[in-house]
Amino acid sequence: MSAKPAKDDGDEKPKKKGKMGLILIAVAMLVVGGGAVFGLMMAGMIGGHGEEKKKDEGPQLVKKGAADPYAPPAKEGEGEGEGGGAEAESEGGDPYRTAYFSFTDDFTSNLKDSDSMVQASIACSTRRDGRVLQWLAKHELAIRSRLLEILADTPEEDATTIGGKERLNKRMTDTINQVLIQKEGFGGVDAVYFRNFIVQ
Repeated sequence: MSAKPAKDDGDEKPKKKGKMGLILIAVAMLVVGGGAVFGLMMAGMIGGHGEEKKKDEGPQLVKKGAADPYAPPAKEGEGEGEGGGAEAESEGGDPYRTAYFSFTDDFTSNLKDSDSMVQASIACSTRRDGRVLQWLAKHELAIRSRLLEILADTPEEDATTIGGKERLNKRMTDTINQVLIQKEGFGGVDAVYFRNFIVQ
């Protein structure tokens, strides 16, 4: 009879190990599954968390004809006369409206390694809401300083050729966005335009 109890103890140990293994596998599957669900929620693929995150990303693209909740107030005299001041939007082209910002004063600078000078009137555009225009006005001094650095670092060839001016436009656009990101956490400027550009 002493042989039977020893045999029974040996049978119970594998059963306990098998149950413990199943429990560990089940717990691991729950952890992995929970992590996957959390990851999908953070990515915005399930649940409403992704939508909340998109709202906080910064200035949003504004569709043509849509109201801009951050539109700057109209200047005196705008919105009067024929047409009531409403902008006519076409249905073709870019689906988003474009707003422009003109820097108040011209930019004058020497060119790199040259006796020539450049004088330019500069504007930029955004398809985002009016916060970008407000930030451009708010940080115009910081942006102006950085753009003058860009002009002073521009070789005369870039100031007198189409390809050079395109490179200058891109550098200026990137610089404006860098200043806005540094100051406000978001850029939003799509392009820079020369309203006037004279090399002397």
